[in-house]
Amino acid sequence: MSTTTIIAEAGINHNGSIDTAKKMIDAAVYAGADLVKFQTFKAETLVTKTAEKADYQKNLTEKSESQYEMIKKLELDRVAHEELIQYCMEKGIIFLSTAFDHDSIDLLNELDIPLYKIPSGEITNLPYLRHIGRMGKPIFMSTGMATLKEVRAALNILLEAGAEKNKITILHCNTEYPTPMQDVNLRAMLTIRDELGVKIGYSDHTLGIEVPIAAVAMGATVIEKHFTLDRNMPGPDHAASLEPEELKSMVTAIRNIEKAMGDGIKKPSPSEKKNIKIARKSIVASKQIKKGEILTEMNLSVLRPNEGISPMKWDQITGSVAKKNYKINDLIVL
Repeated sequence: MSTTTIIAEAGINHNGSIDTAKKMIDAAVYAGADLVKFQTFKAETLVTKTAEKADYQKNLTEKSESQYEMIKKLELDRVAHEELIQYCMEKGIIFLSTAFDHDSIDLLNELDIPLYKIPSGEITNLPYLRHIGRMGKPIFMSTGMATLKEVRAALNILLEAGAEKNKITILHCNTEYPTPMQDVNLRAMLTIRDELGVKIGYSDHTLGIEVPIAAVAMGATVIEKHFTLDRNMPGPDHAASLEPEELKSMVTAIRNIEKAMGDGIKKPSPSEKKNIKIARKSIVASKQIKKGEILTEMNLSVLRPNEGISPMKWDQITGSVAKKNYKINDLIVL
């Protein structure tokens, strides 16, 4: 099984602080993630000034604050992006960010990001999808809130704009923070793969780490998971995010699952071959047998170790003539 790309989603959990963002990069490196992802947007081009917040955002932020006011404080400008990209290079992890508008798409291209991550909310934004499709880079696209028909339409827009299908990975996702277990519908990830013929992944918003681990076992090639330095920090996304030690546990578990999947060939593994002799059995004499006697079920038995004739040859041995004298528990020989 190929190695899973693991994205540590810092998102807006830096709370507008570059120092916090750098600490989050450190935490992603500590956890063993492949990429650490932020968000690139301008409040003015993302929401109207009267747009309401989602229920989970209302519960976790100042109730009188609009969605515009909430996200305006969380913007990262070009200088901040450049500083964080340089810091990621120093720490040996790949910087990634999600663009939410056309200017941000162009900014990230100028900053030479390795791929584009399309968030769930933009999957019905035709001009945006067309812009991403023209950029000639690999694409990860989340599909929260979408029907298969909408996912197919978005994929077709990307392809018509010039994106290469083998460079697109579609991430199954549920856009509720946190996602209730009964709403995960992880099998839908396989439906996306089978119906659309694309590489698949999973962007997770559940509490805990078991669902992304299961997704890897089911064939996800990309896992994205929100994390925070502290779930008690103020802000809309902290409560549904992993803390650093939990993120590390998830990465470790995914890497173990990758190893455990194996090549699919049923055969003895190198580690267990030595136990074949100990755990399997041989045909032995259950009582004293004299040369020339007939070997029967009455004078034969099956015992460990596996140093003689396999019990699978029982029918071949019974009814044959003893070629030597046997004491109890002696291995029978042909």
